[in-house]
Formats: sequence, C-alpha cells, structure tokens
Amino acid sequence: MTAADSGFSHRDTPSDIMHPHGDAMALSGRRIFVAGHRGMVGSALTRRLAREDCKLLTVDRTELDLTRQADVEDWMLKRRPDIVLVAAARVGGIVANATFPAEFLYDNLMIGANVISAARRAGVSKLLYLGSSCIYPKLAAQPIAETALLTGALEPTNEAYAVAKIAGLKLAEAYAREYGCRFITAMPTNLYGPNDNFDLTSSHVIPALMRKIHEARETGKPVVEIWGSGAPRREFLHVDDLADACIFLLKAYEAPEPINIGSGMEVTIQELAGAIAEVVGYTGSFAFDPSKPDGAPRKLLDTTRLRDLGWTPRIGLDVGLADAYGHWRAHEEALAFSLPPLSPPLPAASAQRAVR
Repeated sequence: MTAADSGFSHRDTPSDIMHPHGDAMALSGRRIFVAGHRGMVGSALTRRLAREDCKLLTVDRTELDLTRQADVEDWMLKRRPDIVLVAAARVGGIVANATFPAEFLYDNLMIGANVISAARRAGVSKLLYLGSSCIYPKLAAQPIAETALLTGALEPTNEAYAVAKIAGLKLAEAYAREYGCRFITAMPTNLYGPNDNFDLTSSHVIPALMRKIHEARETGKPVVEIWGSGAPRREFLHVDDLADACIFLLKAYEAPEPINIGSGMEVTIQELAGAIAEVVGYTGSFAFDPSKPDGAPRKLLDTTRLRDLGWTPRIGLDVGLADAYGHWRAHEEALAFSLPPLSPPLPAASAQRAVR
C-alpha cells in the first residue's frame, strides 16, 4: 500500500463554489430525505445525520418504488423535504453488471431521473446526487480529475451502470443551470464498511474477498482463488468517511460541476487480499487467475478540490477493514445476502468475483 502520488497542488477556490447564496447551508431544523437509507451508503448517511439537529425522512422500498415516476412525485409533494440525498441505486460486482446490463441501466436511470425531477417539482432547497468513480473513462489519466468525465470510452464491464449514473449527474447539473436549483453531485471512490453486501453473486471486491477468506479460514482451505492478476490498483474509502464528506458538501459546496470524494490512497488487489487476510486471521495463500478480467488497471481519484475546501478522510484502510469485518461477523445472518432488489430480482450469477 502506498500513498498516492497524486500530483495534488493548490488551486484557487472561487467563492461561488462554496456558497453563492450567502452563508453555508445550515442543516438544523431541515427535513432531509435519504433515498436508499437501508443500503450501505444510505445507512451511513442516516448515522451521520443523527449528529445534526434535523428531521430525517426515509421510506422503505416496499412502500415506494423509486423507479415509478408518479409514485415518487406524489411522495415528494406530500412529504416536502428541504434536502434530498440520492444514495439509492442498483449496484453489483463485475459479473452482475456484465450479466444484467438492462436492469442496471433501467433501474439507475429511473431512480436518478425520478428523484431529481420530483425534488425540483417539490421545491427542494438542496439535493446531492451520488455518482461513482466507475463512470470515468477506463483509461483516464491518473489520478482522475473531475474534468475527465466523458473524455473516453467507459469500462465495458460496467458500461450500463455508468451510463445511467452519468445521466443522473447531467440531469442534476441541467436543473442547476436552467432553473437555478441548488443541486450538486459527487463521485465517490470504491466504498466499503458496515452494511455492505456480502452475497458472492453480487458483491464488490472487499466484501467478496472478506467472505471468501473468512470461509477459507473456517474450513481450513489452504488456497483462496481470486479472479484476475491481482495487479490492478484501487482506492478505497470507508463509508462513514463518505457520509461525513456528503454532509460537508451539503453545508459548503454549491457548484453544479461534480466533485470527487476519495481517500487519496491506493492498493493493489493482491495487497488488499493480504490486508484482509491479516484482519481475518487467515494464514493460507492466494491463487490469482489472470485469464479472468481485471477491469481498469488503475483507478485513483484526484481529490484536490475537496481537500482545498477543507475536508479530509480520517479512517485508514486497516482500521476500516477491521471495522467492516467486525460488523459483518456481528450481523452475518442479516447481511449474508443482498437486500431485496429495487425491481424483480436478478437470477443467480456465478459466485466467482472480479474487481470492478
């Protein structure tokens, strides 16, 4: 694991990026709707918002399907939130994305469009829409600056998801520019932490590796097989750090252009597997399969703009992995499988995982 040679340098921060409408937004007394509150990101946001003097609004997906436009508008007009955080999404690992592109494209298009447009109709004071670092071009220059968006071909293995999230970003930006809405967008790096998805048919790299390595330790398996070469480099951010960054941006950021949220640290998949093994207490070895896809060779976000505004992460990878593992072990039965999907469930896919 190495500190990223990100080439960070100071940039002037225009005053309108901070708060062109006057003082930074206060959250006290505000009605704040977290879309997707039961997911990993949404639950972290609700934990963080508990420290603010605000009224938290949530709705279960069994009561409101965010892919149904009329229902979303009706709910938003009745509840009238002041602030909206869009953390709802259909997410999954490389196999799920490659196998079910229609579901990933449709669900995420509808969620973004419906929540953002309903927020405008309901007169929401501020909205934060979360994208993802995987929407950047596959071969973007590293570290990836916000200006790299739409400058090259996407990673084919998650193109459908990326296209949908880009559409959401652009819709929020369009409302901000056309109607003056205080709609902002952010691109988090790879996330992990409490309430992650540990189902091997749909999980991302950290929970997938954590579960496989844990099960290998429990069964005495001497070798854990891992898709890919182990060489790709990835940046990871604990979800509680993401939640803190989101609250910071709600209070302090106003520009319609997206802003990156990352840790500034990168690690190879092989190094990540070793770090997880240490947390789990596994003493076996790893067998990497280079015939399986690696995804992008490197993915590190340039977080200069966010750091210049005054926010930095606080949770290191080793501490964060231990926290995620401890939470999963304490809630293993509840988190062993994915939460109910936003639309009809996807058929079971291969249990082998690769990194997105």
